[in-house]
Amino acid sequence: MAKVIEGLRYSESHEYVRVEGNYGYVGITDYAQHALGNVVYVDMPEVDDEVTAGEEFGAVESVKAASDLISPVSGTVVEVNEALEDEPDLVNKDAFENWIIKVELSDASELDNLMDATAYSAYVEKL
Repeated sequence: MAKVIEGLRYSESHEYVRVEGNYGYVGITDYAQHALGNVVYVDMPEVDDEVTAGEEFGAVESVKAASDLISPVSGTVVEVNEALEDEPDLVNKDAFENWIIKVELSDASELDNLMDATAYSAYVEKL
């Protein structure tokens, strides 16, 4: 069973957001990295790009497939995880430690539309 961490918010497209103050760290879930297999490339936006909840902001490519990244929140990208440019497989080692983008949240109420750990666990069990 895929690892799910309490305190994070999850989307149906298997992205998570870890909120710290007015910032959200967005990445793919453990379930998603398992489904993708060995990640070979992570396409990330630029710093200062705007992301919108429910819209694509990049992609993750593996030896098996490519998958669009759908932002769980709206805001401005303030940082990208540059380590993933050279070592995209860090996502496979620990998807929750190796977030993809850090976003300054523009609408914290969007978090209410996301699943908590219990709901996400139930969601992936049905897949």
